[in-house]
Amino acid sequence: MPIPTPFHERSAELCENHDWRDWSGYLAASLYEHNHDREYYAIRNSAALIDVTPLFKYEARGPDALRFVDRVMTRDITRCDTGQVMYSPWCDDAGKVIDDGTINRLSDDHFRITAADPNLAWFQDCAYGMQVDIRDVSSDLAALALQGPNAGHILRQAASGIDWQSLKYYHAAQGSAGDIPLTVTRTGYTGDLGYELWLAPGDGIALWDMLIGHGEGYGITPAGMLALDIARIEAGLIMIGVDYISARKALIEDQKSSPYEVGLGWAVDLRKDDFVGRKALQAEAVAGSKWVFAGIEVSWDSLEAQYDRYNLAPSVAGRASRSAVPVYKGARQVGQMTSHTFSPLLKKYIGLGTFLRDAASIGDKVSVEVTVEYTRHRAEARLVKTPFYNPPRKRA
Repeated sequence: MPIPTPFHERSAELCENHDWRDWSGYLAASLYEHNHDREYYAIRNSAALIDVTPLFKYEARGPDALRFVDRVMTRDITRCDTGQVMYSPWCDDAGKVIDDGTINRLSDDHFRITAADPNLAWFQDCAYGMQVDIRDVSSDLAALALQGPNAGHILRQAASGIDWQSLKYYHAAQGSAGDIPLTVTRTGYTGDLGYELWLAPGDGIALWDMLIGHGEGYGITPAGMLALDIARIEAGLIMIGVDYISARKALIEDQKSSPYEVGLGWAVDLRKDDFVGRKALQAEAVAGSKWVFAGIEVSWDSLEAQYDRYNLAPSVAGRASRSAVPVYKGARQVGQMTSHTFSPLLKKYIGLGTFLRDAASIGDKVSVEVTVEYTRHRAEARLVKTPFYNPPRKRA
C-alpha cells in the first residue's frame, strides 16, 4: 500500500481527479486537474511545483567517502567540488547500467546520492573494506522540484542565505525559507531552468504553502507525473525501466545496456582510476557498442495519412507513452522507440529509442509502427540528436 509523502496533505486537496500512482512506495499525483496541459505549460512558461520525495536518497560519509563514490560511479568524482552536483550512471562488473542519479558533494567526506531504485545493498557491497558509512536517508528527506522560467524569481523571495547569482547549473547551496533549513540544488528532470529543494519531512507543508504564496503572481502550478514525462522526453532524458532495464532486473543478457548504448557515454571517464565496470567499458569503447541512443521525429504528414485511411484525425496528443514500438529501416527492424509523446510546445511527435549501430545513425530515415483501429501501420520518421528542447535559461 503506497504511503503519503510529506506534501500529501496539500497535494490531495488539489488532486481533483484522484489519479494517483505508486512511485517507489509513495502516492504520487499523475495529474491534478482533469487534463495535464496547464501543468505542462507551467513547466515551460511559468513555474511548476513537483513532489519528488519518492526518489531514493543515500548518504556516504567518512574518510573513504570519496574513494567509495568514485569507485561506484563512471564519472570522475574526484573532480566534484564541495557544493557541486554531478550526474552519473553506475554499472555492474560487466559494464551494464544498474541505475543513474545525482551525486551532491556536501563536504570533503560527505556525499548524497539520488537513485530511482533501491541501491543500499549494492553500495554497501562496493564499499567493503572502506572507512565509509552508507545510509539510506530516503525517509529523512522530503524533496520538491520547482521548475520553469519563473522558478528563480519565486525562490529569491521565499528563501534566504543563498547567493542566487553565483548558484550555477548543477551546483548546490545551503539556505533557509523562513526558519526552514534547505539544501537547494540547481537540478531537475525537465530540461528547463529549475531547482530541487531538500528538507526535513516535518517542514514540508510549511514550505509548500510558502512557495505557493510567493509564486501566486508568477503562475506557480502543482504538476504531476504526466506533465513531467512529456518534459523529460523533450529534454532527451532517459527513464529506468522504460528506456533501459536495470542490469539487476534484466531477465536475459540482451535486456542489459551499457552507458554507451543509452546515450550516457559522455558520463564515462576511462581516464580515472579503476571503477566498477571499467574493464568492460574500456573494451566496448575500443570495439564499439551494439546499440546507439537517438531521438526520433515522426513525420506528421505520414502519421496523419495513416489515420486518414479510416477518416480519423491523429489521436496522439495527451499522455506520453512508455510502451516500446518497433522502428524499421526498409524491411528490417533496426531498433525501438521506448518513450514517445506529442510535444505541445514543439508541435511534433517525438520519441527516444535505441538502434543497432551498424544499421542506423543520426539523420537516417526510418519508419515507426503505429496502430490505428487495431491495425498496425508504419509512419515515416527520422533519427535526430537530443535534446529536442534545450532553452539557454537552463544553464544561464
